[in-house]
Amino acid sequence: MEKEASNLLEEFRHGSPEAVHAAFERLFREHQRAVYGWILRITRNPAAAEELTVESFWRIYQARSRFDPARGFEGWARRIASHAALDWLRAQRLEREDSMELCGEVSAPMEADPAVTAEIRARTALAFGRLPPKLRITATLAVIEELPQREVALALGISVAAVKVRVFRALRLLRRELERQGIRP
Repeated sequence: MEKEASNLLEEFRHGSPEAVHAAFERLFREHQRAVYGWILRITRNPAAAEELTVESFWRIYQARSRFDPARGFEGWARRIASHAALDWLRAQRLEREDSMELCGEVSAPMEADPAVTAEIRARTALAFGRLPPKLRITATLAVIEELPQREVALALGISVAAVKVRVFRALRLLRRELERQGIRP
């Protein structure tokens, strides 16, 4: 089985056009769900995850000459998918900046009232959406999804120390934004 997988990866990188096409189709079928799931964890948007899965595989196909079969396909595909999701988050941030400015200050007292709790959740989501995309994607994976920092680092192509720094910065910015809105985290 391992030899068959190794042959498939070699065909994908160095094969004839027909062999590359066949290998790519098989890799797509085998890894589509995992890539989709990974992107969904980052974007939290099923429609975007579907589009970004296709975009990720297109990027994979285009970058096949840089693929190292000895290092494995999954990690490489995850890094490409992470970058596609990061690009999408950056684009979404630009689109949301105008709509985020429409929100005013929180004036209601903080009680156990469900409407207030919903307002706090909405304000927290809004503040989270204002984070720079690199911080948001790292915080989403490390804090919300509770993935090990090493796995986040591999997926994003950064060091574990960089993951820790990004999470720290994201939480600090989130806390400041919530305090600015009158919410004490």
